[in-house]
Amino acid sequence: MTREIINTAQAPQAIGTYSQAVNVNGTVYMSGQIPLDPSSMELVAGDMSAQIIQVFENLQAVARAAGGDLVDVVKLNVFLTDLSHFPLVNEIMARYFQQPYPARAAIGVAALPKGAQVEMDAILVLER
Repeated sequence: MTREIINTAQAPQAIGTYSQAVNVNGTVYMSGQIPLDPSSMELVAGDMSAQIIQVFENLQAVARAAGGDLVDVVKLNVFLTDLSHFPLVNEIMARYFQQPYPARAAIGVAALPKGAQVEMDAILVLER
């Protein structure tokens, strides 16, 4: 098994005991991203749209650091503190993904780190 730790300054640094992503034989397991600005490590200012966009930007940065892009995502998990924001996630997700879309789950949660309202993690499969 080949295992490579992925890290980039273009996405928020880990705020705990985890890596931004781990590549195992071309499958990249991306840790959850919340809407942190990578330069300040603070939640991005603005409304829910701004939070969702920042999460996708963070995921994209980690995917690129792994040698891929969001087009390589095969599974996306979305965690929301308020499931009424799910239509907004769909609207913004359409700016980052094209058909065929990845598999996806949307889960309502009571709370997220640093008071974020959205978190996402993903699995990518890279071409070999």
